[in-house]
Amino acid sequence: MTNSEFRLPSPRRAAALLTAAVLVSATLSGCATRVAVRGNLPDSERLAEVVPGDMSREEVAEILGSPSSVTPFDSDLWLYISEKTETFAFMAPEVVERNVIMVKFTDKGIVNEVKKLDLSNAQDVKHVERVTPTSGNEVTFWDQLFHNVGRFNTGDSGLDPSGN
Repeated sequence: MTNSEFRLPSPRRAAALLTAAVLVSATLSGCATRVAVRGNLPDSERLAEVVPGDMSREEVAEILGSPSSVTPFDSDLWLYISEKTETFAFMAPEVVERNVIMVKFTDKGIVNEVKKLDLSNAQDVKHVERVTPTSGNEVTFWDQLFHNVGRFNTGDSGLDPSGN
């Protein structure tokens, strides 16, 4: 065959190639990495406006917005938290970036300290694998299946069928 004798594939072969290309692209698109960004992280210019010893809670809220969290036992600590995760196919999400800005206030509501933490400051928390026992009967499959047998009266309930 010479270069001038280029032949197009038959319609059946072209359809098969097109179908294969669509299936391959659909399969690969399911494996694309998904990126999710969550939280409230003020930009560095806004953060530089917060001056310790000079600003009140209201002024910080105007500049940075409301915090992601206020610590429950110490309302003098505001946290601005953001996180970026990547998920590949069906795997568990992986934290790529995490930032926490801690704004600590004095008892009088004035900024005492501003501290920025990132993923390098994170610590793994080990979960307790214990099971709390409960009191009572252990319900089996058969108990669940036949539990209501005989509990409902199918006889005359004493009501008039007309509802009176």
